[in-house]
Amino acid sequence: MNILVINCGSSSLKYQLIDSVTEEVVAKGLCERIGSAGACITHTPAGGEKLTREIPMPDHDAAVSAVIDCLTDEETGVIHSLGEIGAVGHRIVHGGERFASAVLLDEEVIAAVEAVSALAPLHNPANLTGIRACRKLMPEVPMAGVFDTAFHQTMPPKAYLYALPLEYYRDYQLRRYGFHGTSHDYVSARAAQLLGRKREDLRIIVCHLGNGASVSAVDHGRSIDTSMGLTPLEGLMMGTRSGDLDPAIITFLMDRLDCSAGEVLSILNHKSGVLGLSGGISNDFRDLTKAAAAGDENAETALEAYALRVGKYIGAYAAEMGGVDVIAFTAGVGENDGPMRARISEYTRFLGTSIDPERNKLRGEEVILSSPEDAVATMVVPTNEELAIARQTLAIVEAGAQGKL
Repeated sequence: MNILVINCGSSSLKYQLIDSVTEEVVAKGLCERIGSAGACITHTPAGGEKLTREIPMPDHDAAVSAVIDCLTDEETGVIHSLGEIGAVGHRIVHGGERFASAVLLDEEVIAAVEAVSALAPLHNPANLTGIRACRKLMPEVPMAGVFDTAFHQTMPPKAYLYALPLEYYRDYQLRRYGFHGTSHDYVSARAAQLLGRKREDLRIIVCHLGNGASVSAVDHGRSIDTSMGLTPLEGLMMGTRSGDLDPAIITFLMDRLDCSAGEVLSILNHKSGVLGLSGGISNDFRDLTKAAAAGDENAETALEAYALRVGKYIGAYAAEMGGVDVIAFTAGVGENDGPMRARISEYTRFLGTSIDPERNKLRGEEVILSSPEDAVATMVVPTNEELAIARQTLAIVEAGAQGKL
């Protein structure tokens, strides 16, 4: 069965067509600038060359149509018709408390996702737009929703509740939800597999370090804590997001800058993180590394501050689990930035970790960085959220076909 994986943003649509038997990517691509002038689609069939076409895409219906056209094109396509797509898996950022696993999409589920859109106003509406576009053009194809928040629904109340009046949780569902769950699930399972162990026997800390970043504590197969909270703003310092800070800073800046809470939140989301701390040099760690090597003190401070915060979360989660067996790095920075991994490891040596300097030079590969005698296995596990979504979609569609839902 071919499974089409859709990750829809407000003005973009990423896709992969995956063969569920071989788990190979048949084709992948990206629609950009949906609803604007200069909209284009980039499409890459397996074993073929990347092609880019400018196509008018006034809305997501048109974007989905463009994807289907590319997939079925006589010259560059990889399938003959829509009949070769057995299911569609949609990434949905926020599922609230209701969804702890992937589900088949129907009108009731769509309404439930819409009901929690206030918790992810930049993401859920876009995800829903993609879902509706696909259902309109492929009404007979089963579709599943796979939630970023689902894996973290195993957190206990002591981890997910904020120290606020309890009625705010009861009335408004204010709590920690966590994100990147599909990645944390995939990476922790793959890390155990690479070690020849069962995930249920291990205490694993996953460091998903990209422009958005989060750390999770996976205790014997269950997420018991994670750094992102009600929104993806909490937790680690990120590319442009502040991460943890004193909440009084918001009202302080509102007074000093004479601006609204929304404007301050925009600063915290888009102008902070390593971009802000470096004095505006960049949110790209490659640029910061070059600047630091050239002697820029602000860039060096930003890199050190980032490493410190990751190290603090690792230490906290090791305490929370009563120890740690595996630390796994993933995502853009985690997979490719050896110097940053080395910086972070300086804060975890007390746990019994080490990193081999030569193996740490590898980029984007599965590799065990530690020595066999180390108390903690430190490793790099490239994430594959699209494959994880395809697997969950296949499982839920097959269960539905067999009447097991």
